[in-house]
Amino acid sequence: MPPAAPSFELLPGADESPVILHVPHSAREIPPAVRARILLDGPALERELDHITDAHTARIAAEAARSAAVAPWRFVNRLSRLVIDPERFPDEREEMLAVGMGAVYTRTTHREALRAPDTDPRPLVERYFRPYARAMTEAVADRLAVTGRAVIVDVHSYPAEPLPYELHGEGPRPAVCLGTDPFHTPPALLSAAREVFAGCGETGLDSPFAGTYVPLEFYGKDARVSALMVEIRRDTYMSEPGGPAGPGLTRLAEALSALVDAVPR
Repeated sequence: MPPAAPSFELLPGADESPVILHVPHSAREIPPAVRARILLDGPALERELDHITDAHTARIAAEAARSAAVAPWRFVNRLSRLVIDPERFPDEREEMLAVGMGAVYTRTTHREALRAPDTDPRPLVERYFRPYARAMTEAVADRLAVTGRAVIVDVHSYPAEPLPYELHGEGPRPAVCLGTDPFHTPPALLSAAREVFAGCGETGLDSPFAGTYVPLEFYGKDARVSALMVEIRRDTYMSEPGGPAGPGLTRLAEALSALVDAVPR
């Protein structure tokens, strides 16, 4: 039986663009069969979705893509990260397993029970995680084949105040946190990001969230794949938690569009 909603969507950009805006955590949709195994009641689940969802990031990416001189590609997760988190390792390499937040979450943002402790993550990993990973790998491979490189820009958000699940929440929480990787984040890409987001408030590096997302087939192996994570503090563009977007969203979308345009063709 197919999933209740499309698990992900690749939205084409210009053929000559190497840029993929990756939006993994913007959705709230949970298929009924998955919902049935989540322990939270309706109101509690809505509160958890408010906390865990990177609200409005798909809209930020869409507005940035529309206004870019050369339209980037967009890879958007259409299901909540409470189904699977496509950016986690699906095995013991994942440090977030320490708080019950591997590829399949068993605990909430407040470290309460989300699923039964004996939950077997494998069915969800096979049904949702692996197809997502394959499709993202193929999208990157396609950009490499057509343009000779790929530039993944991860679009995320995070709360103004740390939540209990955060492993590194004690550090700075700038308006825009830029997550980097020593192999995949070239200095020119980071410098461009610092410049375009300067008008959105303070920018910082790798705090409270660090690293980038690169499909494992290319990770640490192919320098033609560049990557940068853009983590936007939610109070700069929306009412927390889970509220409507405000005027800051347009400013952030314009900055993201400027970053897309700063990537050399």
